[in-house]
Amino acid sequence: MAIRTTDDLYELIRKLPTADRLRLVERIVRDLSAEPGGDEVYDWGQLAGVASDLTDGEDAQAYVTRSRREADARRDTSSRGGR
Repeated sequence: MAIRTTDDLYELIRKLPTADRLRLVERIVRDLSAEPGGDEVYDWGQLAGVASDLTDGEDAQAYVTRSRREADARRDTSSRGGR
């Protein structure tokens, strides 16, 4: 059988014993993780102040606390059938 598509390849792989299929997945994952481009390092400091206008100057922790409290209240209301 000539392998022309990934579907053809998959049909062959499906016929392998489970242990062999797992080993194949492990090798593919290892290969993909070794490819360049997967090791990007981000400088989160560059994001400082990017969305400061979204909180209208409110302290970040106060904003998170208030947002969670509001979300909890909405869930409580909806769990009681909107009453």
